[in-house]
Amino acid sequence: MTTAAQLRNRYAQESVSTATPGQLLVMLYDRLSKDLITAERAVVAHDVPTAHTNLVHAQEIITELAATLQIDAWEGGPNLLALYEWCLIELFQANIYKDAARIHTVREVIEPLRDAWTQAARQVEGR
Repeated sequence: MTTAAQLRNRYAQESVSTATPGQLLVMLYDRLSKDLITAERAVVAHDVPTAHTNLVHAQEIITELAATLQIDAWEGGPNLLALYEWCLIELFQANIYKDAARIHTVREVIEPLRDAWTQAARQVEGR
């Protein structure tokens, strides 16, 4: 028998395997934003395990974004890499000190980037 969780996992795997590079980037940013929101709420609620799990996952996503960034492909590449590095430091500190303000500051940086990448992906795909 197939469970709802198995169906969700299969749908997610198929979504990723058929996504364009732009869609994959947006998916990463969407999940990053979700992790940051959840972590911020968890810190405020003093839910340390949830905050930690989501902050670590957010750091993993940012690390992946930084590792796959082709900094020589455009003039803003080095600045975006520096921004990713700053976000990693802030989230590391936020996790140590359970600092919701630092998480919020990173969200304020990441969410406009997510929106810009979403818009760029739509333009490339002709939507």
